[in-house]
Order: sequence, then structure tokens, then C-alpha cells
Amino acid sequence: MEPTQALPDPEPPLAKTIRADLSHISAQRRSARIAAGATLGVAAALVVALIGVWIWRLALADLPAAPDQAALWRINQPPSIRFEDVGGRDIGWRGPARGEVLKLSDLPPYVPRAFLAAEDRRFYSHFGIDLIGIARAARADLQARRVVEGGSTVTQQIARTLFLTPDQTLRRKIQEAVLAVEIERRMGKDEVLKLYLNRIYFGGGSYGIEAAAQSYFGKPARALTLAEAAILAALPKAPTRLDPSNNFQAALARSHLVLARMQAEGWITAQERARAVAAPPTLVPDDPNEGVFGYVLDFAAPRARELAPPNQPALVVRLSVDARLQAEAVAAIGDAVRANANRGATQGALVALGPEGAIRALVGGVDHRDSAFNRAVQAQRQPGSAFKPFVYAAALEAGLTPRTVRTDAPVRFGDWAPQNATRGYAGEVTLSDALARSINTISAKLTKEVGPEKVAATARRFGLVDIPPKPSLSVALGSYETSLIHLAEGYQVFQQGGRRSFPYLIESISTPDGRPIYRRTGSAPAPVYPEALNGQMVAMMQGVINKGTGKRAAFGRPAAGKTGTNQDNRDAWFMGFTPDLVAGVWIGDDRNRPMHDVSGGELAAETWRRFMVAAHEGLPVRDFGTAPADLAGQDARDAFYRDLAAEFTRTEALGANP
Repeated sequence: MEPTQALPDPEPPLAKTIRADLSHISAQRRSARIAAGATLGVAAALVVALIGVWIWRLALADLPAAPDQAALWRINQPPSIRFEDVGGRDIGWRGPARGEVLKLSDLPPYVPRAFLAAEDRRFYSHFGIDLIGIARAARADLQARRVVEGGSTVTQQIARTLFLTPDQTLRRKIQEAVLAVEIERRMGKDEVLKLYLNRIYFGGGSYGIEAAAQSYFGKPARALTLAEAAILAALPKAPTRLDPSNNFQAALARSHLVLARMQAEGWITAQERARAVAAPPTLVPDDPNEGVFGYVLDFAAPRARELAPPNQPALVVRLSVDARLQAEAVAAIGDAVRANANRGATQGALVALGPEGAIRALVGGVDHRDSAFNRAVQAQRQPGSAFKPFVYAAALEAGLTPRTVRTDAPVRFGDWAPQNATRGYAGEVTLSDALARSINTISAKLTKEVGPEKVAATARRFGLVDIPPKPSLSVALGSYETSLIHLAEGYQVFQQGGRRSFPYLIESISTPDGRPIYRRTGSAPAPVYPEALNGQMVAMMQGVINKGTGKRAAFGRPAAGKTGTNQDNRDAWFMGFTPDLVAGVWIGDDRNRPMHDVSGGELAAETWRRFMVAAHEGLPVRDFGTAPADLAGQDARDAFYRDLAAEFTRTEALGANP
């Protein structure tokens, strides 16, 4: 008999209880883990949602809606402006030049391919955003440790150009990408490329390939050569820096890169590339009108846009400028500066005002093509003695007369001891003679008598708004800066019998089909100075030309004016007028360097004379009228003022030598 096996003892009740408790604990832990996982999932979802809301608020909250396809051709197009002179002659344009809208089939096949080689080689393979291109650009930038390649597609460039700013920010890039995808959803690839070619900016004011082809090469886009197409394809990258009119070699180098990419893509052969490189294109000559009217058009264009209604695609603006006088002014300034370059004269400017402030000529520099900075309007310079008429005007208004006597002698006011240009002194002189001879000590004494604030208030009333209301005594010698056009505005008050007009350039604005938009109605000049005193001032300023420092400005007609040369001969001025025209001339140097023996009474006066002779050709000779009685006879107060001046001089001498 086999031995009987012992059966296991029954499980104790306690073990069962422990295992049951452990099972319960494990279930609790599983539930806790599930609850924790759910909580983490909810938290992660909330974080993602918050990040999404942050991105939406950062980049997409104000995202402009992409308009329909037709509106894409009209949106954000600045007006093109054609300008005429006062007689209706075309003198130039500003704003975008636009040609006809071309289809891709209108162009040689290599033209659109040149742009794709330059900007978007995978254009037909992406959906508005080129992820492969972005990765390629990122790798190139990392290897070079700087930005050497961009990843933007043609469609992204359209979105940026039409809707967004060029700011390099994450927010703008996100908006650009979203809009690019939406544009491609609404338009086919060929339509997107057509829109790009017809709306992109090519520099030089040209929008669209037809305008660019005409502007740079003088031919329609249909007739572009491969070399010309490569030049144009290089421009959207940097239309100002690569403008072939200003930097042809840089544009040419970029075009060679475009040709190399076209060959690499198999769009042209090696022979075609070699022929294009060997025969660089020829640019059309510069518009000759730009050299004559460039400063005028730059000054007029912003004002024309302000006066015209929004979304007006094209404007015709008639200006107050006289084309003949403008050409004479340009020639006078250019010849004067070039002939005196060895004396330190490098720049010049001229402003001429007709009745009621009409700008008849405006020259802001020797050559607008070399420098667009407008020295007639933008530059601030010390007018020197050209400011003195406003000192004398304040003195007459305070009760003095042209025949009032003052003593030209050494004088000191605190630390300031003004001296005459001649270093000599004339003794007793009338105010009329003192102005004609531009005596500094007399101007300083008059400013002390009437107060520099009074002088400044008079000048500001005349239009010299740059003069501070509380200047120092040195305002007597024109030490505070102003612009040439403001000086001309102030001198026109004297010409207009004490009445002030504001310089203006725009006579009218219309659409190309003749519909009027704006017409200047004008208003009567505002009286700012007593007419009787103004007549005395005009007679005194005639003395400057007839017998004083402005003799070289005389040209056989009644004329009045004032010379000006500031410290170290840094600026030379002549401001003057006839009954028909006010004109001001400035000669100097952009770097504010001293000139050598160049003065307002010499070079500036001679330049003014040359212009005024031409400007008055064919006009009848007119006079300002008879001289006021104050200039013809003896002032009853002369003896008193003469004695007072003598005593003033004696007191000054005692103060200087105690």
C-alpha cells in the first residue's frame, strides 16, 4: 500500500484577510493612477489651450481677412501722381509706375522662371509654405552662423506686401504663413505667380514687371532678354540696395546667381547662361526732368496725397512752379557752386515766390540725383545778417525811424562783444545807413533797446517760426537757425506791404480723365506789419542794393534785399525781392565747413542777380512807389537821438576803461 500524502493545511483566516486587503489597496492605487493621469491630461490640455489662445492673441487676433481674388489686385495701391507746371506742361511723376497687367503667356518662358529661381524654386510643389525650403534655409543659416538664405515663398511675399508690415517678428511670420495658405486656397498657382509679377515692387517707383521693364530698359516686358529678366528678378529681394540705376554692379552680381540657379534647375542651358553673362543689359538714360524738378516733386508728392481722397489710383497735380524759372534756378545754383568748389562751396539752394506765396522755383541742392536732401526746405542754418531786417522792423515798430541816429562803436553786453565784419567803426550813422552797410554793433544795440523777445515776436509773425520766443541778444546777428523757405516767406511780407502769405506748391488736383478733386482757392494775405512802416523798411532794403553790401545784386530794376554771411563764412545768403518776385539764395557746405572768401554780398548776391535777370525777362519795369516822408526829410527827433547816442558811446567807453 502506497503511503498516504498529507493534504495542505487549510489557509488561515488571517492570510485571506491580508490578501483581500492588499487587493483592495492595489485597486485603490490603480484608481489613483487613473485619476492622476486624467488630471495630468486635463492639465496638459489646458496648457495647450492656453498656448493656443496666447498664439492666437499674439499673431492672429488682428489678422486681416484675405479678400476675394478681384480685390487682391486693388488693395493697398498708392496713387500714381503725374505733375504739371503752372502752364500745364508735364514735368514728372511720383508714386508707383504701373504698366498693363500681363498674363504668364504674354512673357517669354524664362521670365517667370527667373523669378522662381530667385525667390521660390519649389513654387509648384508647396501649398503656400515651403517646409523643405524653410529647413534648407535654416541649415544654411546655421552653417554660416548668420542669415544667408530666406525660406519665404512667393505667396508669403504677396501676403506680406499686400497686408502686413516688413517687421521681422514671430507674430508677422505666423500671420504671413496663415494668409499665404488662404491665398493659395483661393487661387491657382499660375494666378498667384501672375499676381506676384504684376504687383511686386521693383524699386525706382516701379510696381509690376511691365513698369519695371519700361523704367529700367525702355522696352515692354514681352521683349525682355534673359539677362534683363535676371536683373529684374534680383530686385524684389532688395529693391533699394540693388536698384541698377544706383548700384548696377550689385544688381548684376545678383542676376548671375539667378542665372546659375536657373541652369541648376534645368530651365536654361549652360550656353544660354554664358551668353546672358557675356552680354549685360544696358539701362535707359536718366530722365532729364528728374535733375531739374526732383526737389519740387519730392516736396509736392506728400501734400498731394494728403489732399486727395483715399484709394484714388492716379492723380494729375498742377503745381505753381514755372518750368522756365525752375530751369534757370537749377542752372544758376549749379554753375555757382561748381565754379567755386575750390573755395569750399559744395552746395546751394534757391527759393522763388510769386504772388501770395506761389512757389515759382525751388532748388534743394546741386543735383537731386546725387542727393535728395532738400536744403531749401529741410536744412536749418544760421541766416546771419540776412536776419537783420526783422531787427530793424521791430525797431521801427517801437518808434524809431530810418533816420534815427545810432553810434557804431565797440560795445559789450556781459560776455558778448559783437564786432563788425570790417573790424572798423563808422561813428554816428542813421538806421537806414546801418542796415545798408550791415553794421553789427547797431543791430545788437537795437535788439538791446527793443528787447530780443520783441525781435523774435516780429520774426515769428513774419513766418520765421523756428526762432525761439525768448532768444538771447545774439538773435540780433541771426544766430538762431531757420530754413531758406521760411526766410523767403518772411521777406515776402515786406514785398506785400506788410501782409503775410504762406508758401504753397499745389494749384489743383484732378483725375486722369479731368474730374476735379482739389483746387486752391486762396485767401487774402493777412496783415502782420503796419503798411507805413513796411514802406520805410522796403526803402531801407533798397539801400542795401543801391549803396550797401548788396551792390552785386543790382540788375537795373527796383529791388530790395539783404546780404547774410555767418561766422567763419560757413553760409552765404542773399534774400531779396522786386514788385514781381521774392527770391532767396543760400551757398554753403553740407558738413558746415568754412568757405574761403565766400560771402553773401559776393557769390550769393551774384547768383541771385543771375536768376532774377532771367526771371524778369519780358516783364515791364515796376517800382515799389515813392519813398515815405520819413526817408525824404529830417526827423525832428534826430538831434535828441544823436545826443543820446553820443552819451551812450561815452558811457560805454568809460565802462570799458574805468
